[in-house]
Amino acid sequence: MIFFLSSLLHTTIVNSETQCRRFKSIISFGDSIADTGNLLGLSDPNHLPHVAFSPYGETFFHHPTGRFSNGRLIIDFIGNVSNHGFPIVPPFYGPPNANFEKVVNFAVGEATALERSFLEERGIHFAYTNVSLGVYTNVSLGVQLKSFKDALPKLCGSPSDCRDMIKNALILMGEIGGNDYNYVFFVGKTIEEVRDIN
Repeated sequence: MIFFLSSLLHTTIVNSETQCRRFKSIISFGDSIADTGNLLGLSDPNHLPHVAFSPYGETFFHHPTGRFSNGRLIIDFIGNVSNHGFPIVPPFYGPPNANFEKVVNFAVGEATALERSFLEERGIHFAYTNVSLGVYTNVSLGVQLKSFKDALPKLCGSPSDCRDMIKNALILMGEIGGNDYNYVFFVGKTIEEVRDIN
């Protein structure tokens, strides 16, 4: 704990001494905390997740957007306020006509940090285990990163443009990892078995 606090203090001091950097784009990965509609875009239209219905989205958008919120998420505020008016962050797995010129979001609600195969090897089979939500996607952090890598030619064109985009991007990684534990508990594993996935 002392190491963490001293690291945090050092980071704060270093950051306060440097000028704010003006990022040219935002790239986001994670789970429901940062999902701007990817779970909704990946869902079966006949079995939509709860974020497809009111009261989700009613405060800001006045209709559900697939965000796990009644309005905007932190990623929307970071993009809109801190970086001089980036557009609302579109979901990568959402509508096919979305504009990813400056912002792109790969975060998916229900996503895990660990690969599904890793969890299944430990007896954690969790397809549709979350009865309250009725959904499960296999879009782990690894899948999100692969989607990003595969999409790079469309997002930035040439290799030099891609290097420039990544160099000047604010990359948000997470929150992710909570669902790894949620699924373990949903399938009835014990605390001792939970420790095994660390």
